[in-house]
Amino acid sequence: MFSYIDPQIRRRLIAEGKLFRIDREGVRVSESEPGNAGGTISILGPIPLPLDVAGEQIEVLWYACVRNTELAKLQELADELRAQNAQASFATLATSMAVNSVLLVGDPEQWQEPLVRVHSSCLTGDVFGSERCECGPQLHSAIQRIHADKDGGLLVYMAGHEGRGIGLWAKAATYLLQDAGEDTYQANRSLGLPDDSRDFSDAASLLRYFVGARPIRLLTNNPKKVADLAAHGIHNVTPLKHVIGVNPNNRRYLEAKKTWGHKLESDDLES
Repeated sequence: MFSYIDPQIRRRLIAEGKLFRIDREGVRVSESEPGNAGGTISILGPIPLPLDVAGEQIEVLWYACVRNTELAKLQELADELRAQNAQASFATLATSMAVNSVLLVGDPEQWQEPLVRVHSSCLTGDVFGSERCECGPQLHSAIQRIHADKDGGLLVYMAGHEGRGIGLWAKAATYLLQDAGEDTYQANRSLGLPDDSRDFSDAASLLRYFVGARPIRLLTNNPKKVADLAAHGIHNVTPLKHVIGVNPNNRRYLEAKKTWGHKLESDDLES
């Protein structure tokens, strides 16, 4: 039920098996009927996506993933815009959806204990290359590590997680508060926002679909991420430390993470 994809194209993608739906347990269900979507996730893919990661050529398969509750809210508006032939207004639909991604490396049929990264979106770090955080280096290193691993694995990129779930606008405000002396968690609280409001339920559903019941090795320094995935049924997880991108501009930020509970040692924070 992708409201901004022409219905004929949608039907063709379904017939080709490139548009499908999974339920919250990661089980594939019918995509052919737009109704009764519930809390399901629609997935487009696989899409071959050759990557250049720090000069290394890596082949991955990309899957674009959207929660159907978000798509349902847009369907009526999309139909109205089509009736008005108001194509220019379709840009407003795309901006309100969190389109998560799965980057798959290797052959899932051969996986024993795949290497996994659940990565929260960070425009400033992932795209701009900001050194105020370590997100960009973590993203690139995770793809390289998964590619180099004998089992392969996947990266789940959570588009709705900017600023630990507060969004880019509020994140910009926290940066100004941090420049005035607050740490990253104090700044959230000053805005009346939670320390961490990320929702990992979609990530858990995607892991159940792509990995199944197999154990995973999860690239993370954050015990809360492991606990949040466990709360959604992902239990057989071995966390692996993922420290990279430490620099003088983000050391205070990382110290706050360490104080908050991330598995970081003092030696890890030496650049």
